[in-house]
Amino acid sequence: MSGAEAFVPTPLMLSDSARKRINALMDEENNPALKLRVYVTGGGCSGFQYGFDFADGVAEDDTVIEFGSATLVVDPLSYQYLVGSTVDYEEGLAGARFRVQNPNATTTCGCGASFMV
Repeated sequence: MSGAEAFVPTPLMLSDSARKRINALMDEENNPALKLRVYVTGGGCSGFQYGFDFADGVAEDDTVIEFGSATLVVDPLSYQYLVGSTVDYEEGLAGARFRVQNPNATTTCGCGASFMV
């Protein structure tokens, strides 16, 4: 006889470099309430694409994940695609950007901005 297994999804994670960048932007804007909103929309070359925005407030149904003074905000539709992901910040020859390392993505585009599940 088989039994049901409990499953607790891994929430979104934030890399040290992303946390430092969010804190730096909070200082630059002189706004300690600044939060990084991460979202998923349809589009991109692989079907879905990631988006980032900064917000002061949150909606009633948003998920708020705090990492010390740095905070991520995710809407409920996007959260289901992002569970277990890590939000990172990188600087390189192509510029500086936030990016998502998503273990749920079955296909990603070359730039890493879009994905398919």
